[in-house]
Amino acid sequence: MKQLFKGFALGAALLSAQPALAADRELLNTSYDIARELFAAYNVEFGKHWQEKTGETLEVKQSHAGSSRQAQAIIQGLRADVATFNQVTDIDILHARGGLIPENWAERLPNNSSPYYSTMAFLVRKDNPKNIQNWDDLVREDVALVMPNPKTSGNGRYTYLAALGYAQDEFGDDQASIDEFLSAFLGQVRVFDSGGRGATTTFIERGIGDALLTFESEVLNLADRFEDGEYLVITPSVSFLAEFPVTWIDDYVKQNDTEALAKEYLTHLYSEDSQRLLAGFNYRVHNETVKQENKDRFRDLKLKSIDDIAGGWEKAMADHFASGGKLDQLQRRR
Repeated sequence: MKQLFKGFALGAALLSAQPALAADRELLNTSYDIARELFAAYNVEFGKHWQEKTGETLEVKQSHAGSSRQAQAIIQGLRADVATFNQVTDIDILHARGGLIPENWAERLPNNSSPYYSTMAFLVRKDNPKNIQNWDDLVREDVALVMPNPKTSGNGRYTYLAALGYAQDEFGDDQASIDEFLSAFLGQVRVFDSGGRGATTTFIERGIGDALLTFESEVLNLADRFEDGEYLVITPSVSFLAEFPVTWIDDYVKQNDTEALAKEYLTHLYSEDSQRLLAGFNYRVHNETVKQENKDRFRDLKLKSIDDIAGGWEKAMADHFASGGKLDQLQRRR
């Protein structure tokens, strides 16, 4: 990943230099796998904001992995101040299993505590040699796919659900045809990586697959990094509304004496300047001014929510992703 993520290496180096300056305050942000570059940039901007507001210098420490793994680490005692995840259920379990946050955590910040969102898209190789345009092209026998594993990654679950949403639109109430489509789709996956960044490595650096399926933000960022159309972005006609929920960890911010700092860190994500920074990393945002500024960046498509596709997260996890659920059944048919 040395060349591919050179920009992040610089950002990390700048942040790691801060302890030598003996920062007045520290904050630990646990986040999802592909958010390194985003929060490396945001932390610098927020540090300036915090110092202007309080006079205090700040070091923000980062921890990145699949959000499900991060949630488990927090429950097991990682004293994170904030969680910036890519799946609602991974924050829900901080209440359900850990008792670390209140049940109504999503009501504490706007847009269900999701300051930005994305969807699922495809990255294909130069000139799109397999002419991949939509979900139905991904089930062809000559197309090899790379994606995160839905069992270990919120990113992978979103991709599976996006494919399911497309199949529902195509086949209506014909469950047999929906299952056949999903089974064929899963059968074309050559590599299920444990997380989003691993899938990117497999596709870009190892050269495996005809299409990488991941967040639109990651796909757009990758296309921006390479010149001469080496990779192309394909936005399907239908995809999944992928929210990025955030929360402060109530028990830990009290222990760490960081409650006001943690709340400001997350609230500031909704500011116009921060929304502009998020859009610069190819995330879709809620601020109307910033949305208008970036209206040509994002293709219009039909976005389906978890309620539309699977009746909510609790039902989706039980029906599709639990042991022996629909995902396991479909993979056994491959």
